[in-house]
Amino acid sequence: MAANPEGVKAVTSTDHEQAQGIMLRDNVRTIGQMIRLYTNKNGTLNGTDYPDGSNSSEYLVQPTTYLPENFTYGQDGPCPERLPSMKGLMEVNVTEIPMEEMELKFSKVFDIDFGGHWKPKDCRPRWKVAFLIPFRNRHEHLPILFQHLIPMLQRQRLQFAFYVIEQSGSQPFNRAMLFNVGFLEAMKDLDWDCMVFHDVDHIPENDRNYYGCGQMPRHFAAKLDKYMYILPYSEFFGGVSGLTVEQFRKINGFPNAFWGWGGEDDDLWNRVHYAGLNVTRPEGEIGKYKSIPHHHRGEVQFLGRYKLLRYSKERQHLDGLNNLHYSPHTSLSSLYKNISVELSPELAPIADY
Repeated sequence: MAANPEGVKAVTSTDHEQAQGIMLRDNVRTIGQMIRLYTNKNGTLNGTDYPDGSNSSEYLVQPTTYLPENFTYGQDGPCPERLPSMKGLMEVNVTEIPMEEMELKFSKVFDIDFGGHWKPKDCRPRWKVAFLIPFRNRHEHLPILFQHLIPMLQRQRLQFAFYVIEQSGSQPFNRAMLFNVGFLEAMKDLDWDCMVFHDVDHIPENDRNYYGCGQMPRHFAAKLDKYMYILPYSEFFGGVSGLTVEQFRKINGFPNAFWGWGGEDDDLWNRVHYAGLNVTRPEGEIGKYKSIPHHHRGEVQFLGRYKLLRYSKERQHLDGLNNLHYSPHTSLSSLYKNISVELSPELAPIADY
């Protein structure tokens, strides 16, 4: 067998499998859009495939290990992870709602501190969780996410805050770099236990999908409706994921080199794998999410993602938290901290590898 030419990296079977998985995910997305279009025209009045609106009869089977309704816990004790308030299936409504209406409702009725911080008063929060939301031109989606996520997190008795990291300027969208910026900014506010990286258009369908830090690295969005509730491939890590602060620092954060959509979550999976960590997922129906239908609105697909993924291991300690430079503009609203930043490749220089 001929030797590999010097300087040429051999492409492994894992590289091929991951590339095939990404293409499969894209194909599943296309098929799923066609199915949704058909069912929206021919489905039931509630817009689902099932007359009861549940989208799956399997929802009838729920774990029985959650605490009973009459369970009491002390104010000074840690908040339980399986509270009776976590009922399971949640009703999801993606109808647009003005942000002003959401801010008025949640800042007063739900007792959210200005800037989007909340912690329980009837027990000691087990986890402090920062939610990082990458953002550009999705103003109609943000209140929909808050409408579902805030009550769910309060029922889970987590201490939490929201960070919306908004990309300004004309460069292609860089979801991964926004997450890195959000992490560094969030850590200036509080000694968080973990970070949840949450796309704005992914709505959880089950409040037993616990956002605590104990099983991280965690892929929360294991079953997306736009992929017909099927995991596209075993390394899929997109939509909603989480790592502890220690884990995120260990893997050097997200890569900064993915300009346009696609590939950065697969690189994150590689980084987690190379660090010797294992990803967990919620079981059964708990990991179901609905995606708010939308277009990428001119955001380009990143065509160079396959090449970068082949060099994930070489780039991991060169490109990430350690080579990022940025100048944020921060502001507070009732429900979140907004971090606006103009990104460019020059902000994350990387040496040759």
